[in-house]
Amino acid sequence: MATTAEPKNKFPKITEEGLDDLRQRIGVKIENTVEPWNYEATRDAIRHYAHGIGDDNPLWCDPEYAAKTKYGSLVALPSFLFTTSRIISGYCGGLSGVHAMWAGADWTWHKPVLRNDTIRVEAYLKDLVEHQTKFAGRSFQQIYHVDFYNQHGDHVAGADSWVFRTDRDEARERGTKYTEARGRVEPFTQEQLDEFYEIYDQEEQRGAVPRYFEDVNVGDKLPPMMKGPMTVTGFICYAQGWGGLYIRANKLAYKMQKAHPGLGIRNRFNVPDCPERVHWDEAFALEVGAPGAYDYGPERCSWLTHHMTDWIGDDGFLHKSSCQIRRHNPDGDAMVITGEVTRKFEENGKKYVEVAQKATTHRGELSAFGTAVAELPSKA
Repeated sequence: MATTAEPKNKFPKITEEGLDDLRQRIGVKIENTVEPWNYEATRDAIRHYAHGIGDDNPLWCDPEYAAKTKYGSLVALPSFLFTTSRIISGYCGGLSGVHAMWAGADWTWHKPVLRNDTIRVEAYLKDLVEHQTKFAGRSFQQIYHVDFYNQHGDHVAGADSWVFRTDRDEARERGTKYTEARGRVEPFTQEQLDEFYEIYDQEEQRGAVPRYFEDVNVGDKLPPMMKGPMTVTGFICYAQGWGGLYIRANKLAYKMQKAHPGLGIRNRFNVPDCPERVHWDEAFALEVGAPGAYDYGPERCSWLTHHMTDWIGDDGFLHKSSCQIRRHNPDGDAMVITGEVTRKFEENGKKYVEVAQKATTHRGELSAFGTAVAELPSKA
């Protein structure tokens, strides 16, 4: 009986020609790209994204509650804007078929996005920076800038985000960062799970109780926030609210792959499938050098902003957030986010606090870190 060997993908390499083409795009406004998951901040779109990161804040999810706040309306959580631009979420041009890993973002928010606001974006490639990494050797940081405007033309936010372009074959061969983690299965004891659940039980949404600038001191610790243990179900839940970059079905998948031949990576049936399946297909994740199916980068950035918005409450405003990703969070990882107030300052008549955040796995590994700046109300 004849057997068919599982296809072995040979991935395209980073070339000087491809890099030169990318450099020609720096500073040029992007006019033609994939449409966003959301154009409008509808009630359902906001709720789906919030629930996708495990956030049930009534300011985003309960119209009756939100109507009684100073906004008088549902508000989109800050990280909702990830759904309104493919570029900010990791959709990158050039180097067809070369692996891209989303690795961080620097956000600045100027105004809240309210229910039924329509968002328009402007984007361009900001820079291309070469690095040498243990994970994949030669790597290129591809940085984009995106500005967000509402239907009134107000500049509601701006952000830089970046991906690292790496040779998949090189990453698979090296895999130095994850050699010990590959295939590792460490079942949690019920005692461990109970410790995680206790953190969930103790999490506090500040909500309608103002957190005043005068009551915050440098050195104050934020309550820890639990995320996980990671499951593929959780990764898919995020994709439902965020939209994914390349998740298409049937004819739409065919048309996308026909337009972008390097996008389809063959699966075990020899069928071209999207590269995004590293988030739910463990075999493919191992093939590109990851330790297993893992979480989304924008998802983790959104967890850090969730940590902040729970702490500052309805009357606070998250003004800035910087997040850098340091490793994959594969299926089976658990993560705790912590924070500490590092600075208080006033600027343009507004009062701000700065918070340093860290996301650490249950094995003590640094998963992500960042800095957030929030405007707080004053008793004065």
